[in-house]
Amino acid sequence: MLKHSKLGNFEIFDAHTHFFSHRFFSLLALQSQKLANLPDAVAEIGKITGLKMPPKDPKQFAAEWVAELDRHQISRAMMMASLPGDEDSVAAAVEAFPDRITGGFFFNPTISDALNRADRAFDELNLKVICLFPAMHCYSVGDDENVRMIARLVAERPGTAIFVHCGALSVGIRTKLGIPSRFDIRKSSPLEVHKLAVEFPEVNFIIPHFGAGLFVETMMAAELCPNIYIDTSSSNRWMEYFPHELTLAGVFNRALKLLGPKRLLFGTDSSFFPRGWNAAILDAQLDALAAVGLSSEEIADILGGNLRRLLGESSNLSQ
Repeated sequence: MLKHSKLGNFEIFDAHTHFFSHRFFSLLALQSQKLANLPDAVAEIGKITGLKMPPKDPKQFAAEWVAELDRHQISRAMMMASLPGDEDSVAAAVEAFPDRITGGFFFNPTISDALNRADRAFDELNLKVICLFPAMHCYSVGDDENVRMIARLVAERPGTAIFVHCGALSVGIRTKLGIPSRFDIRKSSPLEVHKLAVEFPEVNFIIPHFGAGLFVETMMAAELCPNIYIDTSSSNRWMEYFPHELTLAGVFNRALKLLGPKRLLFGTDSSFFPRGWNAAILDAQLDALAAVGLSSEEIADILGGNLRRLLGESSNLSQ
């Protein structure tokens, strides 16, 4: 339970973190000509980036993450596998700490056997959020039949959701390692999500980072579709794209006027160590929420209550 001097006590469920496991870095190394054939590519990535590499055992890494959440008084986090093929790492973390970690998985619906892989992730691995990056894998969320098959799968599983990254997409670690990022951000419009959300009203969709630069389109899509939720994660540097001055409080205020407090999901986009959980993001967002003037109940919804209801997760205070 976190106490804020201005706002009160809140149980926080972070909607957006990355579980950068040892297998994640092993899979990433395979995308680099320089690293792919090294006997210990993961250690080399640590030397190049200055990041602390995780232990090979994902349950041990999960314990490190839970200790980090404890240090910051964070009740729970949705942690996603951040490359296709790393679902089992996050599943191990969920198995080890089911009351602290909710699992999501990075997914490419255009791969062969996509439906069976997604089915396994939900039903065997107990993961709850399927994470799509259409700009990275170059497909249309609104028109691709593989995505429709995934939406049908999610529709049959209450307490699950589809996360769709929209807007600007850059992956800093790929740049540091010299791995090309041939992304097509034309595929990353929230209006594509709108098309799918209209077709599948029983499925809940999450657009992160307030749309990552496509704020107007994100608000438009979400106002028209009550099954679209917005996660507030990251530094929201995308505000610099706008020709007029934007503040985080102003962004929250506009989103709240259009959508209300029930469809915003607090997140940080925390990812790597030694930084760990990104407390600066929480501080900035708490200041913005204080400036907007919400009630304690509305702030509690944004900081965790909305996501718990969306995914059918109980409060840790009730356990």
